[in-house]
Amino acid sequence: RQMCIRDSLGPDQADPDKRFTGSRLACASCHLDTGMQPGTLSLLPTSTRYPRFSGRDGGIGDLRDRINGCMQRSMNGRQLPRDSVEMIAMEAYIVNLGQQFAAMGATRRASTEQAAFTEPDRAANPAAGALVYEQRCAQCHGEDGLGLRASHNPSDGFVFPPLWGPDSFNNGAGMNRVLTASRFIKARMPFGEADLSDDEAFDVAAYINSQPRPQMTELENDYPDRTNKPIDSPYPPYADPFPQEQHKYGPFEPIREYYEQLEAESNETADSAAR
Repeated sequence: RQMCIRDSLGPDQADPDKRFTGSRLACASCHLDTGMQPGTLSLLPTSTRYPRFSGRDGGIGDLRDRINGCMQRSMNGRQLPRDSVEMIAMEAYIVNLGQQFAAMGATRRASTEQAAFTEPDRAANPAAGALVYEQRCAQCHGEDGLGLRASHNPSDGFVFPPLWGPDSFNNGAGMNRVLTASRFIKARMPFGEADLSDDEAFDVAAYINSQPRPQMTELENDYPDRTNKPIDSPYPPYADPFPQEQHKYGPFEPIREYYEQLEAESNETADSAAR
């Protein structure tokens, strides 16, 4: 839970060998209500989705692999030992949430359905996003994007998390992808209101992800098959001719169409070889 990650595994942990996260974020910084609320980034159905194939890793991964992906990227840290008490505890918590999810009725699940994000047919505009941020986001996350601290003591963490800077997610995290961030923002933000338009969510996601944040090393090793790389992955290399700027901000439809055509040609070649 929120206190466990930050206090037990964070940079303020007294034992340096147990400092596994590089930030003072908590799981609940993204998985709201400690992951118990249905909807975007809920942890309720997570355990039912694993094991599954990970394009980023190029193989089948289980729930512990997924947790370690968050540890390295969203928490800007390092992998937990798979048999550690902390890993087993987090896995057990998520599995328990899955049991709760299975017991929910359809009415309960539907009661928290959120408006879907529709991707604008253009490039995201960070400058327009800066205005959205100033008007709708800064009051919680700070004008400097560094979050609202719980107290003057850094180890107490945040009431509202930082969106960039040294305590935020690194550039290898899923939230550093503009479409992923847009979907989350449209569904969940501003907290308690969630009334931004698609265009506002798109632009403010681009603004947030244009800001400085921790940098993860060896990102070039992600996605061994680069055709599996998300179209909004902000870091190269790519399996297509589109520039990094377009992968970061769009427009994404031409990239999507490129890969659809590539897949169609591959299927046609396979069909011809089979005949």
